[in-house]
Amino acid sequence: MASESKASVPLTLPVLPLDDEVVLPGMVVPLDLSDNDVRAAVEAAQAAARPGAGKPRVLLVPRVDGTYAATGVLGIVEQVGRLSDGDPGALIRGIGRVRIGAGTTGPGAALWVEGGTVEEVLPDPLPGAVTELVKEYKALATSWLKKRGAWQVVDRVQQIDGVGALADNSGYSPFLTVEQKVALLEVADPVARLKLATAQLREHLAEQDVAETIAKDVQEGVDKQQREFLLRRQLEAVRKELRDLNGEAEGDESDDYRARVEAADLPEKVREAALKEVEKLERSSDQSPEGSWIRTWLDTVLELPWNERTEDRYDIRGARAVLDAEHAGLDDVKERITEYLAVRKRRSDRGLGVVGGRRGGAVLALVGPPGVGKTSLGQSVAHAMGREFVRVALGGVRDEAEIRGHRRTYVGALPGRIVRAIKEAGSMNPVVLLDEIDKVGSDFRGDPAAALLEVLDPAQNHTFRDHYLEVELDLSDVVFLATANVLEAIPEALLDRMELVRLDGYTEDEKVVIARDHLLPRQLERAGLESGEVVLEEAALRKLAGEYTREAGVRTLERSIARLLRKVTAQHELGDRELPFTVTPEDLRELIGRPHHVPESAQDPAERRTAVPGVATGLAVTGAGGDVLFVEASLADPETGAAGLTLTGQLGDVMKESAQIALSFLRSHGAELELPVTGLKDRGVHIHFPAGAVPKDGPSAGVTMTTALASLLSGRLVRTDVAMTGEVSLTGRVLPIGGVKQKLLAAHRAGITTVVIPKRNEADLDDVPAEILEKLEVHPVTDVRQVLEIALAPAAVPVGVAA
Repeated sequence: MASESKASVPLTLPVLPLDDEVVLPGMVVPLDLSDNDVRAAVEAAQAAARPGAGKPRVLLVPRVDGTYAATGVLGIVEQVGRLSDGDPGALIRGIGRVRIGAGTTGPGAALWVEGGTVEEVLPDPLPGAVTELVKEYKALATSWLKKRGAWQVVDRVQQIDGVGALADNSGYSPFLTVEQKVALLEVADPVARLKLATAQLREHLAEQDVAETIAKDVQEGVDKQQREFLLRRQLEAVRKELRDLNGEAEGDESDDYRARVEAADLPEKVREAALKEVEKLERSSDQSPEGSWIRTWLDTVLELPWNERTEDRYDIRGARAVLDAEHAGLDDVKERITEYLAVRKRRSDRGLGVVGGRRGGAVLALVGPPGVGKTSLGQSVAHAMGREFVRVALGGVRDEAEIRGHRRTYVGALPGRIVRAIKEAGSMNPVVLLDEIDKVGSDFRGDPAAALLEVLDPAQNHTFRDHYLEVELDLSDVVFLATANVLEAIPEALLDRMELVRLDGYTEDEKVVIARDHLLPRQLERAGLESGEVVLEEAALRKLAGEYTREAGVRTLERSIARLLRKVTAQHELGDRELPFTVTPEDLRELIGRPHHVPESAQDPAERRTAVPGVATGLAVTGAGGDVLFVEASLADPETGAAGLTLTGQLGDVMKESAQIALSFLRSHGAELELPVTGLKDRGVHIHFPAGAVPKDGPSAGVTMTTALASLLSGRLVRTDVAMTGEVSLTGRVLPIGGVKQKLLAAHRAGITTVVIPKRNEADLDDVPAEILEKLEVHPVTDVRQVLEIALAPAAVPVGVAA
């Protein structure tokens, strides 16, 4: 027979709310009368109690998050007095469950409700399953109480016979939550309530067993660490006694590191990270490999100049004088460094050294052909600013960890090249030269150029984090100078973070000055000669620069001077030449052989490339600077070859399209230009660019190819002293191109006197040195017809014969 519960006669009682607390029938609890709700309920119950009718009664109702439970407990106010801490209180005993009904009125300030008591009816005798449930609960409760040492409570629990009373006794359990106690209160069926209490107690015991197992394991580990600690202390004491006995003075390594970290001038976050590593070192054993990793990391951190900075030299005139003395030309870079120093001085005078955690560093990209002094310029900049200089070679770097460092989990991990450069410089504001940044590669190990994005971004590099250090490093005060030969090889995102400064090469006059003031003294010293023993006349230097070398930089010129001095030195040692000796232009051929580059204008007219129709002189830009490019065109015999266009010379797609455009323009406008183009339909056209082993591409040879084809068709020679550059359109417009300065320098080196450029590039002439413009006749044009008028010489043979 199942147990039952039923409601009896309704009651009207004042409500005593219990916040985050539940009282079950059979429990006796003290309540603090300083709480307004509790005091109001007790006073209302006392006022409603009639003399001789028994003690005041209240309704104990749990209130969770402001919500009242549906079931309360009828409570008897046993006593009103003082609690153990001296505050007023009341002792209340829970009697039975009450179903809460509607609210009603009553005396006092308390809330009154109507409710009915819930009576429990159990079968007699109890079924066997209920008896077993009672035994299980008592066994679980006894086990839990014995673990806590509550032996007196064990006897009390064993003496409880009622099923409902036994379940309600769980209200004393401290491990039950308020929600679990409310669930017990609202279950009217005593058997179901006992099952719920048994399940709750069983779950708690299982959790307790797991917690005890964990605590036991932890305790065993702690005991082991304590034993190890005691043994290590004993070992240290023995070592100390041995050192004292032998007269040695050696402190503990970890103590030494702790003292060094505390004495070092480190930023706060770096100090905290270093002290954590020292604590790890103190806990690690001498045989642990982690100890050596920690020591290496600590050594690296302690060797970095965290707060070391050199004072900038704010003598702006003096800095410019240093740059002028060490480098000839390169006015763009010198002006940029002078501007940077002037701004730094201004900011320092006004107390704006650090703004938003960032200092006033700079990131410059020096782009130009080899040998123009990009790398040596970095040393001059550091010298002019009074800063330390360090060079980082990036050519061929393919591993991203080379920039950002290796993780410390790897054996042999090291910080990246940037951190090592700061460490080598010994200050946080050096001049760092990132050499050959366009030669950085990428493979499966990562993209170093992408890792440089944070390093070269002034908005981010004040919190640069190396993978090895894992602490923030402020790079915002570093002056980064990146060098490159080819601008197109630098990723666009990386180039956007740098200020571009172009070094387009030296004029012949600048080369002579550089050779006289810098190259010759250095090579005299290397050859073991004194300054007056071998003298090179300026005319000899000019011939060396103009006819023996043809380059944008001065490396080959320096090698020629070195070869010349070695030759003189060898002849002197052999007794064939007396010193001192003055080298004249006539002596160069005897000493180092014939010139390698003779201008076209100096050659015999019959031997010049443009001595036949169909050959034009163009200008191009390569990785080695500007250069002269010849274009040759020929027409095939209609009986020996098919009609069409043939292109040779390792041309790129853009240059092939330029040839097609040039041919199409002449076909459509030949009659207007008085060219015999009717034969082009049946005859093949061949355009060749000599130096066929060198790949070529770009649109700037369009006017050159058009001129070569027009020369071929008209039989008129292209003037030897004329070179041209510009992109051509189908309508004959001459479109702008790049690299005007480098191309004009190359034209000057090659002996060209007349240059044709697009009209829209006329503004670029401002960048060309004045002495070059004086020696060149520059014609800005807008149409290819103007080019033909300037470049083509008068016809030497009839047009029909040439065609």
